[in-house]
Amino acid sequence: MAGRRRWTTDEILGAAAELLRTSDAESFSVRRLAATLGTDSSSLYRHFRSKTELLRAVADRVLLAAMDDFRPQGDWKQRITGLALRLREAFGQQPQLASVWGRYASSGAGSRLVMEEVLQALRASGLPEAEIPGRYHRIAILIAALISSEAGVSTVASDEFEQGMELFRVAVLGADPERFPALAHFARDVRPLGVDRRAAFEDILAAQLAHIEGAAGPVAPAPERNRPTGTGSR
Repeated sequence: MAGRRRWTTDEILGAAAELLRTSDAESFSVRRLAATLGTDSSSLYRHFRSKTELLRAVADRVLLAAMDDFRPQGDWKQRITGLALRLREAFGQQPQLASVWGRYASSGAGSRLVMEEVLQALRASGLPEAEIPGRYHRIAILIAALISSEAGVSTVASDEFEQGMELFRVAVLGADPERFPALAHFARDVRPLGVDRRAAFEDILAAQLAHIEGAAGPVAPAPERNRPTGTGSR
């Protein structure tokens, strides 16, 4: 009798990513993944020591794919913004995996590529070296939080989303002006969390980068290279 098929690490990660498209990290289990592959959990634990390690590896695949042909452009702020929008787009195509990344992070090659790009951009900002790790940490948390939050909204069914919008309108427009004077005053202009998130994403990130720019001060211009003199110069 032929033995069970041996799945490669990449095949296991692909199956896990596909399973997470239709579920979430809460309902995901190694046993369920093993059943999908027609094998037992012990065979998967030869590749990953725990569910968390597996989820981290799945999230890292998204980062690795996003960074595959990424070419940074512009100044340091444009580089970080371009990277953030690229990650946003990548997880937007696989929103269930965004919550995995936000919760478990990752530690693979994709994660290292993202970290390298942000750290290089911050080095070009003019910040003192000692401040860069802390600034990096804040940027990483901000980007992960924004992407995870937006992905969470995108996975809500359309009828549930519309129901939520209606409940929001009732709660805000019907606010008692004596108890909630500021809310009643701004009620017609306050927008639900699920609206216009792209602009909010870019504005919040821009504010953080502007704060860093203010702390760094003006960036010193790069020194000019010696130019060869012409044949007629003395």
